[in-house]
Amino acid sequence: MRKLAIILFLTLNTVSAQIAKDKKKHYTAGVFTSAVTYTYVYNKTKDKNKALFYSLASAVLIGSLKETFDSKQKNNKFDSKDLLATTLGGISVNVTIKLFNKKRKKWNNYYYW
Repeated sequence: MRKLAIILFLTLNTVSAQIAKDKKKHYTAGVFTSAVTYTYVYNKTKDKNKALFYSLASAVLIGSLKETFDSKQKNNKFDSKDLLATTLGGISVNVTIKLFNKKRKKWNNYYYW
């Protein structure tokens, strides 16, 4: 197990070094936007599916608006990789929420997944 943890750490550290800072910022913006939107929509509607949909849509929308704004600036263009990074941030939040929001089944007064 320890060897696996070391290999995983070294692999992720190497991959992280190869990703541009700009893409990391876009990913973080997607995570933040998606998480805030999920919280807001879920608190208003109490509907998990609607909250997941809107949280992902908000990440894609924010990424698209940012890239459209950038494309209007001089010496800049619409970068689909930046949009992808923002979208992946939103997807990461959605996958995480789906994993941790599974209903627990009760069995002999104990909870199990």
